Amino acid sequence: MSMTTRTTVRTTGVALRAMIVFTLVLGVGYTLLVTGIGQLALPWQANGSPVQNGSGDTVGSALVGQSFADADGNALPQYFQPRPSAAGDGYDGGASSGSNLGPENADLIAAIQERRTAIAAREGVSPSEVPADAVTASGSGLDPHISPAYALLQVPRVAAARGLDESAVREVVEAHIQQRDLGYLGDPRVNVLELNLALDARGR
Repeated sequence: MSMTTRTTVRTTGVALRAMIVFTLVLGVGYTLLVTGIGQLALPWQANGSPVQNGSGDTVGSALVGQSFADADGNALPQYFQPRPSAAGDGYDGGASSGSNLGPENADLIAAIQERRTAIAAREGVSPSEVPADAVTASGSGLDPHISPAYALLQVPRVAAARGLDESAVREVVEAHIQQRDLGYLGDPRVNVLELNLALDARGR
């Protein structure tokens, strides 16, 4: 065997051993280490921020919005409604995206006007009272939150559908308003899934 061949074989062997070692250390060991730390330190977040109903069944994630509509896409009157979603057919976790339409796009303007008219009719208010987040999709299409203004707008409908006093439903909404992170980041918001589960827990 020539010197060149021996050098090539030796170099190849070193490279293969290095690849195996680094695969085990970085591909397997590091992954297991980080996963273990996540499960020990932040198990709820590491497992997808799951939300359970009163029976203990996982019904969604606190970080991913979902629809509260019937099979025909009609809003269920007893539930607070989320903002629109442009992810796939709506709240499709495998197709997270916005509409990517600019503010002067004719299709977007028409969709916003149609949504505003429909929401105003559903909630029994003037179109001018419908908040912006009620008619526009988020950048991800999976935003689980709505503004307090949009949540409070829906109180009369939800209260009537559930046979509850509006003041009682309003108290539940106000109890679920999340303030700005660190006091200044983002805007006050309401998690729609958690709000609806809180109302379900009342038994109506």
